[in-house]
Amino acid sequence: MRLDEVFLVGTGRFLPPALSIERAEESGLVRRSAVWRTGITSVCVSESESGPDMAVRAAESVLATTGCRPADIDLVLHASFYYQGHDLWPAASYVQHHALDNTCPAIEINQMSNGGMAALELATAYLLADETKRYALITTGDRFCAPGIDRWTSDPGTVLADGATAAIVSTRGGFARIRSLVTISDPSLEGMQRGRDPVADAPLATRKPIAVEEQRRSFIARNGLDSVLDRIDSGQREVLKLTLADAGTELDQIDWFVLPNLGRGRLDEYFLRKFDIDPEHTTWSWGSRIGHLGAGDQFAGLGHLADSGLLRPGQRCLLLGAGAGFSWSGAVVEITSIPEGEHGIHA
Repeated sequence: MRLDEVFLVGTGRFLPPALSIERAEESGLVRRSAVWRTGITSVCVSESESGPDMAVRAAESVLATTGCRPADIDLVLHASFYYQGHDLWPAASYVQHHALDNTCPAIEINQMSNGGMAALELATAYLLADETKRYALITTGDRFCAPGIDRWTSDPGTVLADGATAAIVSTRGGFARIRSLVTISDPSLEGMQRGRDPVADAPLATRKPIAVEEQRRSFIARNGLDSVLDRIDSGQREVLKLTLADAGTELDQIDWFVLPNLGRGRLDEYFLRKFDIDPEHTTWSWGSRIGHLGAGDQFAGLGHLADSGLLRPGQRCLLLGAGAGFSWSGAVVEITSIPEGEHGIHA
């Protein structure tokens, strides 16, 4: 999608305190040998605050930073990766109730790690479809805790972090113009998270805590490693090609790369080595101290660049996301003004 009239007005995030790998090992939470290859040095951990509660705080921060009023928001999209804290309960409505208390549509997005980027595309299309719609609020939020999931080992190669993000998208201007936005999918890969597991009658009925490696191995055994890797590679390359083409730019014209906060091995394999990206022009040095925020790495990473004073008008940032299912998203945003205020809250 080629764009010229949609903007990011601001971003927000709420990150609980970071727990170092050393401290986690001392506390008996993880063995260093299980995570050292990830290169993650610390991870944000919420002792009690839920994903939706943190999303409310992230939303409040972006509203305060941008000066947007709750009445200005025409759509709320909330993306999550994991259990939101209650059964049969719409977390998007909770975020809307406590952050806005208005009456616009509030909808949940479940596209795993690509949820935030998928929500960005849906919000953009919603605003462009009706010129009377002005602003959309996107939030993400997760807390990865026992007994359902083990942040350290449930998804080997990635350390899961607690926290929330928010972004306001508008057709009325902002600090970053969205130049392109692309999402593609390959549903033939959905079985990678399913494996040979039978359909369960209730959440966590098959195994607890969640462990995805067995399902992956089962899927690869049936489909072949080369075939699976080729499909993943094809999806990533296609979304990057289309994103750059729609923005009318080349990879070497990108100033900053905002990538998922994966472990360093996965980051190298899927992004850095594959596309010859210099880690110094990415958010890795920050992400390695935060961990993987489920659906929210891209908004949090862009906010980090803004808070660090690294963004300048005219710079182009490439946001890339990927999520089980499989889906891949890319966006090129051009900085139009220096973002003001703090784009995040640290507990």
